Parts: sequence; structure tokens; C-alpha cells
Amino acid sequence: MKIKKITIAIIISTMILACNQNKSTMKETTQELTTIFPKGEKGSSDLFTGNAYPTALVDADSIYNTLVGNVYFEPGARSHWHSHPAGQILIITDGIGYHQIEGKPIEIIKKGDVVKCPPNVKHWHGASADVGLQQLYIIPNTEKGIVQWKEAVTEEQYVINNSNHKCPKRFKRTNRCPCLLV
Repeated sequence: MKIKKITIAIIISTMILACNQNKSTMKETTQELTTIFPKGEKGSSDLFTGNAYPTALVDADSIYNTLVGNVYFEPGARSHWHSHPAGQILIITDGIGYHQIEGKPIEIIKKGDVVKCPPNVKHWHGASADVGLQQLYIIPNTEKGIVQWKEAVTEEQYVINNSNHKCPKRFKRTNRCPCLLV
């Protein structure tokens, strides 16, 4: 009976240790983004603050009328304010970042999130200060136009104020957003 209890205790201890090792490994690897597409060339400082690397994947043409690309943002990098005549869809493939529509709170965006930017609405998006971001962008109905670039996002606009912050729906709002816990 005693041997059985000791054996069970050893098995449970081993399982707990194995789980904790996996968690620490996962934490360490979240800082490194998994690239799906080529990184591309560094984007212009007229369009981005920091190091952002846009790559076109599907060029706009008269058949599909859709533009698709990938942007890799290093930590702290972001787009300037801009709008799209037909809107934009973002699919976050890795990392943690921010998205903001003018006049609304900053939203945290993470791997697996899909963001719809309405037509002709001024917005920006980019990486968090500590973790990079990789996103696919889709611009539909390119016959209406592609993008109108505006001014840079200021440091004051980029800094998150937790009192304005809106967590994605899958998280409950707290004093410290769980979205940022990596």
C-alpha cells in the first residue's frame, strides 16, 4: 500500500515538472516569431515608424480586385495613420501588437485575431513595444483605390493607457491586460 502511494506521488511529481518545463520553453519561444512568408525589404519611414518589412503576396489585378500581403513588424514598429477606400482585413499570424481606429481605444491584437478595418476609416496597426507582430493584410475591391497614407503615429498615441484599453472579447478586462502576458 505504501509503495503504491509513493509510486503515485512520483508519477504526479514527474508530470508537474514536465508541464512546468514546457511552459518555460513556450514562454521563451513566444519572443521569436515564426515567419511564414519572406521578410521582405524594410518599409519606408514615410509609411512606418521603426522596422517594418512589407511583402506583396498577391498583386492587385482586374481579375481578383484584391491585394494581399504580409508585414513583419519588429518590436515597437508600426504603420502611420492611413485609410483604405474599400477597407482592409488583417489576419494576425504571430506576435502581439496594437490596432487603433481614430477616436477609439487601442486594441491588443494577437496571433489568430482577425481585424476588419472599415472603408475610409483612419487607423494604424503595429507591434507591441516588447514583441514583434506578423500580419497578413487583405485589401478588397482595389478598383476603388488601395490606401491613403497620413501622418505618423506619435509616441503618446502609441503608449497604451490601461484605462482606455479594450481587450479582445475572449479576455475579461482587468487592471493589467492579460493579452500582454507572454
